[in-house]
Formats: sequence, structure tokens, C-alpha cells
Amino acid sequence: MIDFVSLPQKAPEYDLRELLEAGAHFGHQAKRWHPKMAKWIFSEKDGVHIFDLAKTAAQLQVAYNYAFDLGQKGKTLIIVGTKKQAREVIKEEAAAAQLMTITSRWLGGLLTNWEQVSKSLRRMLDIERGLKEGKFDKYTKRERVLLDKERQRLERFFGGIRELKGKPDALFIVDPGREKVAVFEAERTGLPMMAIVDSNTNPEAIDIPIPANDDAVRSITYIIKAVIAGYLAGKSVATK
Repeated sequence: MIDFVSLPQKAPEYDLRELLEAGAHFGHQAKRWHPKMAKWIFSEKDGVHIFDLAKTAAQLQVAYNYAFDLGQKGKTLIIVGTKKQAREVIKEEAAAAQLMTITSRWLGGLLTNWEQVSKSLRRMLDIERGLKEGKFDKYTKRERVLLDKERQRLERFFGGIRELKGKPDALFIVDPGREKVAVFEAERTGLPMMAIVDSNTNPEAIDIPIPANDDAVRSITYIIKAVIAGYLAGKSVATK
């Protein structure tokens, strides 16, 4: 549960023209909409829903303030997005900020069975360390190849969360309709969620929905950059 009243008010004013140029206003086809997104929709044009960008900007400010609060308190935020349009954007932007990510596939149990998932994460790190330090030099070539294949498989799932020491404190999700397992686990464990929510998705489980185009790279990039900026701003205050 997020205490919205106590959030620091640090977010900038977002330029609606910039959101427009990023294509954030385009929703999905009206016939595919989710009725619970109605309050975020401004109009319909050529069979496509158009978001009210003033409301999008307001939600983005809330997300910035929450991310600021997380950073200031040294809490863990994971950015989740496995769709093609989001993967590289997330990797690039989050890497620069040293934030953790999941871009391949949400591994079931990350929140609901952390003990088991943490074993797989430790296994990946042990193999990496062993290969680097020559621990497996006495193994046969075939055994080393199999170990490296296991490392590569684990890297796909855990590479972006290698520094995770326990359950995260919050998630930022691109397209919660696609990331159903992540949403289910977060909801079940009470983990706060921010998300880019398009017009075809039920926003009810998301604590801070940001109504916007979740397919356009520019829209995804704009919003992710804003949230990361909030987290980093909070983190910089904490280190002073």
C-alpha cells in the first residue's frame, strides 16, 4: 500500500507537447478497450482511443514522486518489460542508472517463492565465479560446456537482477496485460506496482497506472526515463 499523502512533491511539470510527440496519446482500437480505462480516455479518433495527456502527465508526476521516495529510502525497484518494443529501452536506460531489470521472462515464484528462486540466482553467480577463477579447469571439456550452457540459460532470466538480495520493494511494469504473472505475484504479496497501462488493459491491480501507449518505443522511453530520473534524484538526496 502506497501512502500517497506523504510522498515528496518533487516531480517536474511534464510538457504535454512532448508526450504528444512521443505518441503517448494513442491507445488501442476502441473495440479492444477495457471499460475500466474509461476515465483516462479523452476521445476516439478513426476507431482508436486517445488518452487525456493531462491525466497521463499527472500520473507520471505521481510515479516520479514515488520513485523519488524509493530512491531516497534506498529501496529496490525492478523494471519489468519483456515485449520487443521495451526490452532494449529498459536495458539501456536502467543500465545507465544501475537499476535492476527483467526483460526476458518473468520467472514464476520470484515474489511468491523467493527462497527457491534465490537458489537459482546463487547457482548462476557460483558458475560465473567458478568459470572465471578456474574452479572448473579440471572438469572435462563437455562438463565445462554444459556448465556454460547452464550459465547462459540462467543469465537470460537473472542477468538483470544479479544484485538482488531479497524480494524487491516495488515494480515498474511495461504492459501489465502482458506481464500477468508478475502482476499476480505482486498483487498476492502486496508489492506496490507502477505501470504503463494501455487502453486494452485492466488497471485495477496497479497502484500507480500511467495511461499511455505501451507499444511505441518513444512513449515507453519517455516514461521510463521520467521514472528513473525520479529514482536517481531521490538516491542523490539520500547520499548527501
